Amino acid sequence: MGHVLTVRSRGIDDVDRVWKRFVPSARFERVNPRNVAFTWNSVELPRFSVVSYELTASVHSSVLMDDQIMACRMIGDDVRLEAEGRPLDPRRPWLASDGRTEAHWTGSARVRAFVFDRTDAERVARVASGDDRLVLRRIDPSPRGRDAATQWERTFAHVSASLGAAHDDDILAEEMRRHALITTLSAFSTPYVEAVARAHQRAAAPRTVRRAIAHIEAHAQQPLALEDIAAASGISSRGLQHAFRRELDTTPTEYLRRVRLSAAHDELRAGTAVSVAEVARRWGFSSASRFARYHREHYGQNPAQVIRMS
Repeated sequence: MGHVLTVRSRGIDDVDRVWKRFVPSARFERVNPRNVAFTWNSVELPRFSVVSYELTASVHSSVLMDDQIMACRMIGDDVRLEAEGRPLDPRRPWLASDGRTEAHWTGSARVRAFVFDRTDAERVARVASGDDRLVLRRIDPSPRGRDAATQWERTFAHVSASLGAAHDDDILAEEMRRHALITTLSAFSTPYVEAVARAHQRAAAPRTVRRAIAHIEAHAQQPLALEDIAAASGISSRGLQHAFRRELDTTPTEYLRRVRLSAAHDELRAGTAVSVAEVARRWGFSSASRFARYHREHYGQNPAQVIRMS
C-alpha cells in the first residue's frame, strides 16, 4: 500500500523535485548551491504522506497550501518561521492549512512533516466530530500549547516508525493515517477541536428531551425543523440527536414524524377527512404516497382503508 522513497543528494534540484512531488506548492528560493547536502526518507500512502528530511544549505523556502494540509516540525540552530508575515516559534511544530508559510535557515535543518489530502481530512474530521459542515480553513498555525506540541511530536515518531517497518500492511497503514490526522487536528486550534467541544452537550439531561417532546407535540402541525426543536430545548442539534438516541432510541425527526402520523391517523378514523392527500399535507408529509407508506408500515393499513372503515 505504501511507497517508500529514500534519496541522498548534493544537488538543490533534487531537493526541489522531490519536495514538490509531495507538496506541489513548495518553493525553494535564494538557495546557496554550494555545500548542499540532502537526505530524504518518506512513506507515501493514498491521501497521506510521512516525510523526514535533512537539508544542509542556506535556504529560504515557502508553501502555499490549497488541496493539502501539512503539519511540520523543523529542527535547526538558525531556523526562522513566518505564517502570513507573523513569526512562529521554531521550537514547536506548526500547521500550514492555507495562506503562505515561509522558512529560513542556514546550516543544517531537519524537517518532519505529515501531509494530508484536505478533502479526505475534512471527511474524517466530520465523521469523528459529528459536524457534517466542518471545514478545515483559516487555522492558527501554532499548537494549542506545550503538551499538544509534545504529543504531536511523539505521534510523528510513532507513526513514522510504524509505517517504516510495515508500510505494506493496509490495516496498520489506515490506522496510522487516522491516528496522525486526529492527533494533528487536536494539537492545533482547528474547527475539529471546536466541534468536539460542542459535542460535550451530548450529555444532555432527560429534561432537555422532555422540553423537545413538549415542543414537538405543541407544534406538530406547523413547519418544524430540527434546528427549531433544538433551539426550543436549549441545546445544539447534534446534542439533541444524541440525547434522543440515548433516552428514546430514536431521533427528534423520527419522533416528530410519529407524532404527526398518529395525529393524521386519528383524523382519518374520525371520518372528517376530505382526502388522504389533504390529511397528509395538513400534517407535514410532502407527498401522499410517502405518507401512505409510513402509515402502512406503522398501522398495517393503507390510509384509504381507514377512511372507508370510518
